[in-house]
Amino acid sequence: ADITQINTIRKRLSGVKGGRFAQLCAPAHVYAILLSDVIGDPPDMIASGPAYPDSTTTAQAMALVSRYGLTLSPQALDLLEQEPPKALNNVTTVTTGSVAQLCRDAAARAEALGYRTCLLTDRLQCEAREAGRFLSAMAGTHAGKGEKTAYILGGETVVHLTGHGLGGRNQELALAAAEGLAGLEAVVASVGSDGTDGPTDAAGGITDGATADALAALGISIDKTLADNDAYHALKACGGLIITGPTGTNVNDITVLLV
Repeated sequence: ADITQINTIRKRLSGVKGGRFAQLCAPAHVYAILLSDVIGDPPDMIASGPAYPDSTTTAQAMALVSRYGLTLSPQALDLLEQEPPKALNNVTTVTTGSVAQLCRDAAARAEALGYRTCLLTDRLQCEAREAGRFLSAMAGTHAGKGEKTAYILGGETVVHLTGHGLGGRNQELALAAAEGLAGLEAVVASVGSDGTDGPTDAAGGITDGATADALAALGISIDKTLADNDAYHALKACGGLIITGPTGTNVNDITVLLV
């Protein structure tokens, strides 16, 4: 289930989410400042919308229970039948940060470093390793053409676990790009804006045209590593981890291809 589906149910199980915080505050006016980590920045889904009218329905919530085979208590099912407020007249809402803003700031920094920039998307949602392979394919087309270009993507990929290794979606994306980058003058870096990628101390990973050979020299197979979801140890072995520590923010992930 994606975050909007999760929050469709979660807001109904809370006394403050789904606009109920603002409802409880009435007649006082609520000024809501949102820091978005939800793709597309829907205000009723960011933090499950404690100060924003609910846009979902009981029917949608119950359909999700059926779709994902959820086992809920009678009390929880009763709460799903209770609609959160659909209108609030005591709230002003402002979104102060989002992955779209992160992408704009990254583009400005890249331009200051002499790169032409191209925002591919601020709504990336796909399998992490497929995103990595796509970017390496782009590098194969555009690298070495004489114009420094930064391709920027924001969003949040997913990983379907097939192994028992250690890593995160950004590390897996970067590692998956390595094979296609081999021999090219190109770099793929992908990081979580909060400084944490999966259950690790890394924010993400970075690979370039030399990474595949470096891993091969260490006896590390990229395919086997990806199958075991063990990008962390492979990237650590070749110096490809990005470690920033906590950043104090959380607005999804950013991925950059430099050619």
